[in-house]
Amino acid sequence: MKALVKISVLSFSISMFLISGLSCTSTGLSEPVISIDNGKIELGFERSTGKLISFSDIETSYNYIDSSAVEGLPWSLNVAAGSSPLGKLPTKVSFKKPDPFTLNIKWEQADGTDGIKVLASVSLDKEKALSYWNIKVEGMKEQNIQHVKFPVIAGIKDLGNEELAVSTWLGSLINNPRAGMTNAETPKTFTWNHPGHLSMQLLALYNKESNGIYFSCNDTLAYTKNFSMTFDTKNSLEYSITNIPPFNNRIDTYQPAYQAILGSFRGDWITAAKIYREWGIQQKWCRESRFKNNRTAEWLPKTALWVWNRGKSPNVLSEAIDFQERLGLPVNVFWHWWHNCSYDDYFPEYLPPREGGESFIKAVTAAQQKNVRCIVYMNSFQWGTSTDSWKAENAEPYCAKTIDGKTYEHAYNIFTNKAITPMCMATEFWQNKYASLCDSVVNVYQTNGVYMDQACMNFQCYDKSHGHDLGGGNYWVNGFGKLTSLIRSKISGKNQPILAGEGSGEDWIAYLDLFLTLETSRERYAGISNIESIPLYQAVYHDYAMTYGSYSSLVYPPYDELWPEQYSPANKEKALPEDFNAQFLMEQSRSFVWGMQPTIANYHAFLAKDRKEEIDFLIKLAKTRYNALKYLLYGEYCRTPQINSPQQEIDISKLSIYVGRTGGNVSRFKKTVPSLYTGTWKSSDGCIGIAIASISDRQIPVDFTLDTSEYNLPQEGDVYVITDNARTLLQSYGKNRTDIRFVMPSRGVCVLEFVPRQ
Repeated sequence: MKALVKISVLSFSISMFLISGLSCTSTGLSEPVISIDNGKIELGFERSTGKLISFSDIETSYNYIDSSAVEGLPWSLNVAAGSSPLGKLPTKVSFKKPDPFTLNIKWEQADGTDGIKVLASVSLDKEKALSYWNIKVEGMKEQNIQHVKFPVIAGIKDLGNEELAVSTWLGSLINNPRAGMTNAETPKTFTWNHPGHLSMQLLALYNKESNGIYFSCNDTLAYTKNFSMTFDTKNSLEYSITNIPPFNNRIDTYQPAYQAILGSFRGDWITAAKIYREWGIQQKWCRESRFKNNRTAEWLPKTALWVWNRGKSPNVLSEAIDFQERLGLPVNVFWHWWHNCSYDDYFPEYLPPREGGESFIKAVTAAQQKNVRCIVYMNSFQWGTSTDSWKAENAEPYCAKTIDGKTYEHAYNIFTNKAITPMCMATEFWQNKYASLCDSVVNVYQTNGVYMDQACMNFQCYDKSHGHDLGGGNYWVNGFGKLTSLIRSKISGKNQPILAGEGSGEDWIAYLDLFLTLETSRERYAGISNIESIPLYQAVYHDYAMTYGSYSSLVYPPYDELWPEQYSPANKEKALPEDFNAQFLMEQSRSFVWGMQPTIANYHAFLAKDRKEEIDFLIKLAKTRYNALKYLLYGEYCRTPQINSPQQEIDISKLSIYVGRTGGNVSRFKKTVPSLYTGTWKSSDGCIGIAIASISDRQIPVDFTLDTSEYNLPQEGDVYVITDNARTLLQSYGKNRTDIRFVMPSRGVCVLEFVPRQ
C-alpha cells in the first residue's frame, strides 16, 4: 500500500468578507435573516451579507451553527501561487425565492460594473432532511482562479461526544475529533481527495444520542475535489468542499457538474451509510458493477482465502499450495516481488520475472493444475526516474505535472532513496505501456491477472501537451476506464484473468474485479490513535464490489533481495513474538465479520505447527465464511443488534517492510479491544446472518434480543448456527422479538442465520 503523497502548492486565498452597511438589492424580503425550510430542516442566511448563520433540525429544534463564529461567506476563491490578487470583489448581495424550497443568492459588483459574480442556489428536498447546493462563478477570465470553495459551512457547534465518520477507502471513525483543540495555537485541518483516498462522497459528524450532520456530494462523473474539516482553536468547526475548475484563463464561467449536499440526521455512521446507499446504488458504477453483473472470473467469488507472499515461486506458490491442502478450499495468491526490478524504485521494469521466464511459467502452470491461481503486482501508474527505461522510452513528457510544471516524484524506498513518479493516467502513452505489460504478464507468463497498486487514487495534472483539462476535471478516472478496457482487449481469457486494485472507490466499481482494503490492519501501519477502522464502504457497496486484503501476519516482514544487503534484517519472515498473536486474530475477525475475502500475509508452512492455534482459527474462519457466502459475499450490510462483548487488552505491533528494518525495532502498543467481533448481513432472499468471531481463549455467554421487524423479517422462523463443519438448528423464533442465548466457545467462529418460515 502506498500513502498518497501530497505536493502542496501555495495559493493566494481570497476570503470574501462583507462588512455591514453594504447595499442590497430589494427583493421584497425585508427580514434580517432569509430562511427556507421543508418542515425537517431550516437554513438561514444573513440578509446583509449572505452568510449562512443558521442550520436547524426542526424536529429537535437544534441549530448546528453558532452565528457568532461565522466570519465569512459560504464560498471563497483561491488564485494560483504567484498570480496577481483577484480583481474587484463582488460586494452586493441579493436574494430570490423561485419556490418555497429554493433560495437563490447573488453576489455582484456594488457599482454595477463587470467583474466577478457569484451565484449560489440552495434547494431543500421535499421529503428528506437534505439540502442541495449549487454555485456558479462568472467573470473568471484572466483571473487565474485555481480553487472554488463551496459550500463553506462555518461555526459548526460541538455536538458533544462527537464522532466523525469519513469514507477513507474502507472507512474511518475519528472519536472526539476536536480533542486537543482547546487553547491550541493553530487550527487542525483534515483534507480528503475524491475520487481517491475518499472512496465515497460521504462524511458524517454526529452525537449518536442526539443530532448529526450529513455531508455529501452527488458527483456521478468523477470530478476531482477535496473535502475538508477545520477545527479551530475556539472549538468551532468549518466544513468545506474545494472544487477545482480547469485551470484555463480563457474560461469565464465555472459551474460544477454536481451538487454539494448538507443534511441532518439522528443516528450514527450506519445511519449515514444507509442514506448514502439509497443514492449510490442507483448510479452508473453500480449498474455496471462487474461483480453484480457476473462479469468477473468464475473462480474469483469462490476464493476461500488469499495468501499474500513475496519473492520467487517457492516462497509463494508452494506455500499457497500447502495452505490449500490444509484448508480443503480454493486458495489463491496475491504475489509481490515476482518481478525483475527492485520494489518501489525501478518500476515499470517488471519483465522478465526475477526467477527467469521458464521457471516462472512452469511454477505458475503447476500451481494452476492444483487450482491455485495468482495475480501479480504491478503499480498502476508509477515510473522510476532513475531507470534506464525512463530515458530510453522518453517517459518524462507523459508523467503527471504540478501547476508549476514539476513532477510528483517521491522516494518511497527508504533503502535506496530512488524516486518514482506518477504517469498521467489520461495519456495514451501510459495506457499503451501498461496494457502491453499486462499482455505479457497474462498471455506470455500465464498469470491469472494483475493487481494494480494505487489504483483508487488520482492526481491533478497540469501538462498542456496531454490534451486534457488542466488541474480540475475527470480525466484521471476516465483514463483508468480506458486503460482497463484496453487491457481486457489484449489479454486472453484462457486463465480467466482479473484486475484487482488497491483501495476501494465507487468510481472504480465498473472497472475492477476486486479491491484491496487494508484497514482491517490499520494498527500495523498507523499505530494507535483516536481513529478506528469501520466498514463504511461495506455498508454501502458490499454487494456490488468484492473486497479482500490484510497485513495480518504471524512473521516479521520480508526484505526484497534486490534491496541493499546491508539493511537486510536477520529476522525477516521469522515468527513474531507470541505476544502479537491476538492482533492476528483481531485482524482476521474484522475481515470475517466485515464481509471480506480472508487474507494472510507472509504465510509459511512452519506456522501450521509453530502458530497452530492461530492457523487453525483462520482455517475455521475461512470454512465458516464459505458456508455462509449468501451473507458474507453477497449480502447487504445491516445494523447488528446490541451484543455485549467483554473487553480485553492485547499487544499491538506496528511494523511493515519499511518499519523495523534492522530487526528488533517493532513499535509495541497496548490496546483494549472487544473479545467478540460481529457483523450483520441480509441476503437477497430476505434471511439475516449475524457473523460472530471470538478472539478470547475463554468461553463467552452470548445473550441478545433481535427485533425481527427492524430487518423486515416475517414474525416466525428458525435460527440456525453455521460453523466450519455444520449447520444446526438453535431455536425457533416468533412474534417480533426473539431472545438468543448460547455460549461462544474459545476462539469460536459462527454465523447465526435467521430464516423465515414460508
